[in-house]
Amino acid sequence: MHLAIFDLDNTLIEGDSDHAWGQYLAEIGAVDRTEHAQLNQIFYEEYQRGTLDMQAFLKFSLAPLARYPLEQLFAWRAQFVADIIAPMIRAPALKLVEHHRQKGDELMIITATNAFITEPIAALFNIEHLLATQPAVVGGRYTGEYVGIPTFQKGKQIALDQWLTSRQLKPSTTWFYSDSCNDIPLLATVDRPVAVDPDTVLRNHAEAKGWPIISLRS
Repeated sequence: MHLAIFDLDNTLIEGDSDHAWGQYLAEIGAVDRTEHAQLNQIFYEEYQRGTLDMQAFLKFSLAPLARYPLEQLFAWRAQFVADIIAPMIRAPALKLVEHHRQKGDELMIITATNAFITEPIAALFNIEHLLATQPAVVGGRYTGEYVGIPTFQKGKQIALDQWLTSRQLKPSTTWFYSDSCNDIPLLATVDRPVAVDPDTVLRNHAEAKGWPIISLRS
């Protein structure tokens, strides 16, 4: 069994779905336009620097899910994916995914962005296996909390190990494609780490380690 793992934001898509969702909610008036947009940007910049407080960010980003019924959230999400996310998908990313599919590799997305946002995006790539931060649901509504381990930094490696153990799988080869310095812990553990349009920290690290550096931009 060969496993090809992909980060999502700024790797398979040309943009950040978590940040874009926050912008979208502000634009449609589902959250306070000014305050939410400002905090959303601050958290995004912290993520880019590798200094994000994930607990604080999840409290912020999951709170809007608790304010609205699922039917409304799903309607907004469908529009968001169609209008905002679909244009972020580039042909080279689709080609890379298809390359691994044609080889018979198992395909997986591991992303820190929560599963509410990322499940339909994984479906656009026809990737069945998704490891993402899981928002908690009680009584048919999101609670604003999460369950399990946030799939962020070392949490990605932990989640992957748990997934493999639960299925009694041991891949003979693992690839991981990512753009972010936050993913260095998982990149360092796979057989074939690949930096994709990397940030400065990851680019320097990849060059020092001799990891391949590729672009998935058109």
